[in-house]
Amino acid sequence: MKRVYLLVFVLLVTGLVRGDASVAREQDPLVVNAKTIALKLENSRVRVLEATIKPGDKEKTHSHPAYVIYVIAGGKFRNHAADGTVTDGEFKTGDVIYRDPISQHWAENIGDTTIRLELVELKK
Repeated sequence: MKRVYLLVFVLLVTGLVRGDASVAREQDPLVVNAKTIALKLENSRVRVLEATIKPGDKEKTHSHPAYVIYVIAGGKFRNHAADGTVTDGEFKTGDVIYRDPISQHWAENIGDTTIRLELVELKK
């Protein structure tokens, strides 16, 4: 747990220093996926969300600015991009992943374990 707090602190400082550009939100994941996403922190530089996606859960279409994912509990997922591209992947517990802005996508848990993620969205 100490590792999670340290990671969130580092990401917050990085967000404060970096000041990445935000993406116009067509669909806010916190709004459209309110059953699986919780707001942990928001300020002028970052927004921290926690996602808990149970086996079989399917997200609704949403967007992200540039963001970092910390995998609290991994699992298998399927990502559906706006252009129709479908990719399968697996989050490994402890992974830290940077992602460029995504205009629209949705994902589903195709495994048999609950996926838990901390998402740190970078703002301007």
